[in-house]
Amino acid sequence: MTTPSTSLPGGTWALGDLIVTRFGYGAMQLAGPGVMGPPADHEGALAVLREAVALGISHIDTAGAYGPRVTNRLIREALRPYAAPLRIVTKVGAVRDERGGWVPARRPGELRDAVRENLDDLGLDALDVVNLRLGDARGPRQESLAEPFEALLELQRQGLIRHLGVSNATAEQVAEARAIAPIVCVQNMYNLAHRQDDALIDELAGAGIAYVPFFPLGGFTPLQETALSAVAERLAATRMSVALAWLLRRSPNILLIPGTSSVAHLRENVAGSGLALSEEDLAALDSIGRRHR
Repeated sequence: MTTPSTSLPGGTWALGDLIVTRFGYGAMQLAGPGVMGPPADHEGALAVLREAVALGISHIDTAGAYGPRVTNRLIREALRPYAAPLRIVTKVGAVRDERGGWVPARRPGELRDAVRENLDDLGLDALDVVNLRLGDARGPRQESLAEPFEALLELQRQGLIRHLGVSNATAEQVAEARAIAPIVCVQNMYNLAHRQDDALIDELAGAGIAYVPFFPLGGFTPLQETALSAVAERLAATRMSVALAWLLRRSPNILLIPGTSSVAHLRENVAGSGLALSEEDLAALDSIGRRHR
């Protein structure tokens, strides 16, 4: 069993009654190309997970759709029995088709099956946090989440889920979910250039709800921003490190889940997230968001 040994930049945040490090780890990249199939380096994938926990990370993000079922089984092999501080956050609401597409799967029966698969693959009796993934691969869609969210609420009442969250959601869907049951996190696309959730982040911070941005550097279309590159060069840091450090400064309820399949890159991300950004740096980085509005 691997146990955390160091403190991390950003401190901690409470997901309900679960305390996690604000700097976490996203396991998606441990699957094969296109997030399909097993990793090319099985032992290397296990090493990344063990190093994440050894560095002090207590928040791992995953999903049954990654592989599918690959990353959850890697997590179980690498880290079970799980050290007490470690919390695993997973997602349901999408499956993969034979071409690797992300297909919505939010009918109550599909969600029940997905939760049970997550429990089996992770080797758990209850899941710490389950996010309901909404929308599709193109982004959020404005539609009611009542039926699938209530299905997850029923599984929570049965003791299979501790806490609920939503992913790829609009502000209206977040409000709808909160009207049905408490949520502990929202996981959406957000970065220096894509700041459509600024108001939502601030609202959630006031309510004690975490915001977990994915694609901190733009995702499949990486940010090509002169201001970001200039700050990185001035600090002798990577663009990714600067983006992560900015997110930690943006709001105390932001939790980071950068992914990597490399131990060296993982260590670089952790170290970089502790960069000291000056007021000049922050102003330059904030200008990126203003230009994209």
